[in-house]
Amino acid sequence: MTISRRGLMGGVGAMALGSILPMTNVRLAFADESQPDFTFAYISDSHIQHIKGTEFVRNWDRGLERAVAEANLMQPKPDFVLYGGDIAQLALPQEIDHGLEILSELNYPVHYVMGEHDYYLDNGEYWSKRLGPQWYSFDHKGVHFVVLNSILTYDSWMNKWSSGEERMGVMAGLDDPRGSPFMVGEEQRRWLKADLAKVDKSTPIVVASHSPLQKIFKNWNFWTEDAEDVQSLLQPFDKVTVLYGHVHQIQYNQIGNISFYSAMATAWPWPYPRTYAQAGNLMPELVIPMNRADPFFERDGTGWQFIDINDGRVAANYSLTENQPRIVYFDKERGHPVDAEYAGIETAPQLHY
Repeated sequence: MTISRRGLMGGVGAMALGSILPMTNVRLAFADESQPDFTFAYISDSHIQHIKGTEFVRNWDRGLERAVAEANLMQPKPDFVLYGGDIAQLALPQEIDHGLEILSELNYPVHYVMGEHDYYLDNGEYWSKRLGPQWYSFDHKGVHFVVLNSILTYDSWMNKWSSGEERMGVMAGLDDPRGSPFMVGEEQRRWLKADLAKVDKSTPIVVASHSPLQKIFKNWNFWTEDAEDVQSLLQPFDKVTVLYGHVHQIQYNQIGNISFYSAMATAWPWPYPRTYAQAGNLMPELVIPMNRADPFFERDGTGWQFIDINDGRVAANYSLTENQPRIVYFDKERGHPVDAEYAGIETAPQLHY
């Protein structure tokens, strides 16, 4: 999927000057009538946090409410919504219920991914009661979608805490050394192998996980312990995309034939690991830091995504609450995702603080 500069600028200009989401122009910039294509919305990391009674942290509510409202205004309408995980902050039933109440206003079917903030209080029991299996697959218009629970960890770590509340509190910390690396796990990898065995190697594969399915920064658990084992199951396929939440920032990368795209959060942004001096990181070279964040705007550096799939490849259109839209798409000539604004530029300036 090669984007023309003229077509790209037409789409971006319309986004800047038109209505809230003039999606049509952006989609036409990517369109190829000889191939099936479709659009879906991608919302992630709302971190709904309970205070007391019917009171929740208002700012996180508002971020999710805005994403839902804007998704409902998309033209053309998306086929479905993918929610990337972390509905709740501390996995409390009232947090999950409140988040699902807001998400129920979406006018489209929703497919859910498990996040660690939904899981570590009760091993995801309440989330599963409301939403079903923690991993599954489905097919849509010639694309095979796989949803994984990538935030599992070692049984020995799970069982050493005095309560689920203590365990959840540890895993909720961004930089708590008592935490444990995330993983997909052997049982789920066996399931994935069996699931993919039924799929033709030419079928485009889109995998949705919460953690990255790659190793970026272990201190913050931007890291999946068995990432290489999962990647090896995906490598035989011609076109593979991994969409993930968790990191609250724009990231993209290419490993072999697998393209990786992150999701923004509707709650708050995290800085890039390379700005954090306490430990080294494996931040992919292809990542270009987005121009954010302004500490005087509480919603800056947050947002949601709408995803175009054309010819089995993904273009991630980032809708940023207090910043300019961004488009990251797979460039056939380069063989990896690029940021449309900075294509061909080795490093991007930080223009917005």
